[in-house]
Amino acid sequence: MKLQRKNRLRALCIGAVAVSGALALTACGSDDTGGTGGGDSSAAADSGNIKCEDAKGQLRASGSSAQKNAIDAWRKNFAAACQVQINYNPKGSGAGVTDFLQGSTAFAGSDSALKDDEIKESSKVCKGSQAIDLPMVGGPIAVGYNVPGVDDLVLDAQTLADIFNDKIKTWDDEAIKKLNPKADLPGTKIQAFHRSDESGTTDNFTKYLKAAAPGNWPYEPAKAWAAKGGQAASGSSGLAQNVKETEGAISYFELSYAGESVDTVDLKTEAAEPVEATVDNATKAIAEAKRVGTGKDYSLELNYKPAAEGAYPITLVTYEIACEKGNKAETLPATKAFLGYIAGDEGQGVLKEKGYAPIPAEINTKVREVINGLS
Repeated sequence: MKLQRKNRLRALCIGAVAVSGALALTACGSDDTGGTGGGDSSAAADSGNIKCEDAKGQLRASGSSAQKNAIDAWRKNFAAACQVQINYNPKGSGAGVTDFLQGSTAFAGSDSALKDDEIKESSKVCKGSQAIDLPMVGGPIAVGYNVPGVDDLVLDAQTLADIFNDKIKTWDDEAIKKLNPKADLPGTKIQAFHRSDESGTTDNFTKYLKAAAPGNWPYEPAKAWAAKGGQAASGSSGLAQNVKETEGAISYFELSYAGESVDTVDLKTEAAEPVEATVDNATKAIAEAKRVGTGKDYSLELNYKPAAEGAYPITLVTYEIACEKGNKAETLPATKAFLGYIAGDEGQGVLKEKGYAPIPAEINTKVREVINGLS
């Protein structure tokens, strides 16, 4: 049997390898309640090395649930060192960006970079400036399924698009059989689950479908689910739970939500062999990402059609979004101190044991410079 059950958690750790000289910002993302690793072991980061500067009071933030496990560890260590409480609501990328643009949070977490209209709108909050994207973590989006007796399943972008667009309705469909000639596929009805809330995970998943199977996926990528049919659930934890409990189910969520109890699909790409959803394989794909942000913005353009052997194509990068200038005076010191900590060696050092990968030094150094200049 492949890694995806017994050895998945081990693979999450050994797969967290930065690719030198490339923008390999990969992690095995976790959403709102995924595997939390070894309890309080993240506190191993020496809180005495955290620079609190003039940080005080509390910070409100919201957004991406993919980074919740990392945020939980970060804010615990930061609070211990600086006595500053970070209140982070993992309500989803879309809601987090909305909160930030309304001026109700100091920063937002998003699995998708800001769009042009959002950057323009941010000038209302970032007085005399705009919001910028700061990459912190990333990772593979797994496609989990529940088909008893089928431990190994291969799908391609076209078949996935037809499944989630309600074109393929049973597991013994000829398109699935063709990709899995040795599998004993039942006639069970396919139960496709998607996010009910606006989500960067949905945005990245549909970007993959649109890029890799444009003839099968007629919808534009977005944080809100656009296709007809299927069933909805809130958060990646909700999707994973429905897959666990529903025979015939299939859905998409950050890899850590699969844990040891949910099988995940291997993807057929342009490479010779199907690719398993692992951190290491996502790293190979994200290595082909390009920086498209200008100025102080570090947004990335991912390649959803990698040709490299072992490159897993459905990936996301989670950004912290903050004002380059024009931050509120009462929250600026704590914002800079917290973002500086999580982008620093101590903060990035927490990520591996939580199932994420740290940002490689070549871009992380630039991110820290931007954070130091926030005003």
